[in-house]
Amino acid sequence: MNPTLVVLAAGIGNRYGGLKQMDAVGPSGETIVDYSIFDAARAGFNKVVFVIRRSIESDFREVYLDKLAKKIDIDYVFQEIEDVPSGLSVPAGRKKPWGTSQAVLVSRSKVRAPFAAINADDFYGREAFQVMAAFLRGGGTGDLSYSLVGYDLETTLSEHGTVARGICDVDGTGYLKGIVERTHIERSADGIVYQDDTGQRTPFHGRKTVSMNFWGFSPTFFGFAAEAFERFVREKADDPKAELYIPLVVNDLIKTGRVRVKVLPCRQKWFGVTYKDDKPMVVAELKSLVDAGLYPSPLWK
Repeated sequence: MNPTLVVLAAGIGNRYGGLKQMDAVGPSGETIVDYSIFDAARAGFNKVVFVIRRSIESDFREVYLDKLAKKIDIDYVFQEIEDVPSGLSVPAGRKKPWGTSQAVLVSRSKVRAPFAAINADDFYGREAFQVMAAFLRGGGTGDLSYSLVGYDLETTLSEHGTVARGICDVDGTGYLKGIVERTHIERSADGIVYQDDTGQRTPFHGRKTVSMNFWGFSPTFFGFAAEAFERFVREKADDPKAELYIPLVVNDLIKTGRVRVKVLPCRQKWFGVTYKDDKPMVVAELKSLVDAGLYPSPLWK
């Protein structure tokens, strides 16, 4: 069964200052997610489901639907703060959706096959989609065996500000033991460091594998996500900034022995647009890939 690609594109992009999921960065006006879909289609994904907000629907349809409708099966769903479990309500002061786990959860009506979930503003590279498609299409993975594309921390930093990354703890057989979110990561005279909630700066030692939110799931994940989301809203509803991220759900599933998560190493360079000043680098990187003949221009002919 060919896998589905779920694209998480409902983010607001406060640090970037706009809708970066629709910003043109390719030589012929392509967005980053155009390249992700192109790579996914080459790897064997046959359907794309976008998770967006209703407020950007018209822009989304203009940028993507007409262009991609004849290239791949494409659909979309909405992620909104009002979408909470029956019997619960949205507290006053809540202004943004509930996080990436909710984003994946709202796609369940459109997904019937093993699927990958990605960010709309990250360039993952062809290799990442190849290894993920191979895992999802493999007959021996099982409904409770998930996956994650892992990148070297060194290759995922921004030159224009600090970043947050999920640091992966991987066992000797390549399976994920857990993810710890580290924030305010940057290069310094002491190497790559992160800052904790107290302001303490700590250097990383050795190579670190990080998650860039490229996950592989079977549809069983929707049941786990629904259970976790209901519990989260009940417990965290009064915190207007609380979000249920995918790693929080996955960590609990690993800890309780309900699933296994295979980390799929990716040697290809990641890049993305966390900050507006990252855009010229992304434009240059994509141009170099096109000039090398790795992608056509225009991408969708």
